[in-house]
Amino acid sequence: MNVNLATSTANVLKARLATQLIFFVCGLGMASWAPMVPLAKDRLALNDAHLGLLLLLLGAGAMLMMPTSGWLVSRFGSRLVMVCAALVMALTIPLLLLLLSTTAMAITLFMFGSAIGAIDVAMNAHGVQVQNLYGKPIMSSLHGLFSVGGLFGSLGLGFLIKLGLNPVYAIGSISLLMVIISLTQYKQLFSVDVEQQIMAQFATVEKKPTAGKQRFTWLHSSVIFLGLMCLAVFLAEGAILDWSAIFLRDSKGIDPEFAGSGYAAFSVAMATMRLAGDKLVTRLNGKTVVVGGSLLGAVGLAFAVLSPWVFGTLVGFVLLGLGAANIVPIFFSAAGRLPGISPTVSIPAITTIGYTGLLAGPALLGFIAYHFSLSIALGFIVLLLVVVALGYQVYGKTN
Repeated sequence: MNVNLATSTANVLKARLATQLIFFVCGLGMASWAPMVPLAKDRLALNDAHLGLLLLLLGAGAMLMMPTSGWLVSRFGSRLVMVCAALVMALTIPLLLLLLSTTAMAITLFMFGSAIGAIDVAMNAHGVQVQNLYGKPIMSSLHGLFSVGGLFGSLGLGFLIKLGLNPVYAIGSISLLMVIISLTQYKQLFSVDVEQQIMAQFATVEKKPTAGKQRFTWLHSSVIFLGLMCLAVFLAEGAILDWSAIFLRDSKGIDPEFAGSGYAAFSVAMATMRLAGDKLVTRLNGKTVVVGGSLLGAVGLAFAVLSPWVFGTLVGFVLLGLGAANIVPIFFSAAGRLPGISPTVSIPAITTIGYTGLLAGPALLGFIAYHFSLSIALGFIVLLLVVVALGYQVYGKTN
């Protein structure tokens, strides 16, 4: 493929739109699982601890696939990895609604999580290449489309069922939409040859640390600190994805068809704030956004837990989404500016630590909920967000 033709202005715009739609597909697929969690819990007769273990397999699949996906992207290109992962997500989602065996459910969740891990790495890698050619920041808008997909996924399944559509047909419709979007956008995404040309064009020369130095920098205090801060914020996001539906149904008495409304409210708020994120950080500063956002998120989640009204709980989820939306991107930016540490070492390290919170953290909440209550488990997240605010306030003074 002629790289100049492939990277013309028109094709860059097409690639940007296609990448946005892939982000949408990922959010749609992930969020469609949220309203199915309480259904799976009842269908398989699981307690909170056992459900937490089952959710751990979703996280394990994603965590194991992420390092492999980097090699797959470099070898076959991000568009092939993106589309294949999207198809795996689309094919496994209906099974999550139907399977009656805990073992089969565990295997399917592991496959589903692996697909999430693969598409996450590939779509962000492709987004960086598109952003390089576009010449302006677009990553916040891409993640905004992910949150929009989360809105449609969390509400779409319950809405279709409420209209009288058979649950199998409802989830099948969502799955089919994911397949159609992924296949129709494939040709609009950059091929592996074009991606390699772009990377060569925008490559920067940097002094490469030795292998021993790279291993050592994983233990650098700033790397560990930012990684743990990411973990705490990602844990809050994972808690809403995996536990908000059960919390609304069991603790607030909401109809099962609308149990996904909590994640939907969270997704709307996060999408809105992410779309405005670049301007917000420019107008204020990273420290103010992190400290203020963490405190706002803590207040919102505390209000969600303590409010006796469903509407109040949804408002709390909105405040959490508004507060948490732009924290992690700021952490990644800070990781890329750590003195004496290459971003090729610091960012993967922080990403790995952070995603542990998003993907494995909800299992920990399951054990807390089993031994105490789900409200106590969510209260633990409130405490972590306060720690993030206080910790980054101190970190900002010393860095």
